[in-house]
Amino acid sequence: MLEAFGLSDPGCVRNNNEDYLIWDCDAGIFVLADGMGGANAGEYASKLSAVEIYKFLLAAQNRDGLRTLEDGFVQTNAVVRAAAKVDPKLDGMGTTLVVARRIDQTHFQIGSVGDSRVYLLSASRFSLVTQDQTWVQEVGSRIGLTEDAIKSHPMRHVLTMAVGSTDELRIGSSVIELAKGDQLLLCSDGLHGVVQEEKLLEALESEKTLPEKCHYLIDAAKAAGGPDNITVILIQLV
Repeated sequence: MLEAFGLSDPGCVRNNNEDYLIWDCDAGIFVLADGMGGANAGEYASKLSAVEIYKFLLAAQNRDGLRTLEDGFVQTNAVVRAAAKVDPKLDGMGTTLVVARRIDQTHFQIGSVGDSRVYLLSASRFSLVTQDQTWVQEVGSRIGLTEDAIKSHPMRHVLTMAVGSTDELRIGSSVIELAKGDQLLLCSDGLHGVVQEEKLLEALESEKTLPEKCHYLIDAAKAAGGPDNITVILIQLV
């Protein structure tokens, strides 16, 4: 059985929230998007993308097929780009998009574009499942930037890929196996960009309920300044 909880907060600086989340335990589909763009375009892009891929996965005939998730990303990208062409106010909009979907009793497929993340806590081992599609990760690491330099680099939030930004997406995809008690954390960079991984692990390993853990993580990001919107989804196999 799955338990899950999701929570989003605008943070301490921004008045609007360009993050969007969907969590559906019954369907085993969990979606998080962090939008970007002028005016309300970021909010529109994140909601449109999250809803589109959620509906696609719900309606998919081959729910367990590993290509299904990738096809969902491709269609979602096309929908976002088409919407931007119709309305000039949406020109240049884009969004990160990360999806976790259950494909059988113990396996999840993870898909991601951008720098929203998925972490796995399994048998006291905390690991990052996704890979950020950012300038510092894809370029900076190749030119020899240290881990400390990457964390403080002024281009650390510059995306190299986003849904809506290009016709051809590079989609990160993996399948992971969960055991009873394991937890998945989906989050936007409003959390992982300001809260240390040690604190994320501390929250997940605590005796708190999933809703309490989500509230704790949001509060931790806001205590660190909350410069961006903060969104978390926690999933546990019980």
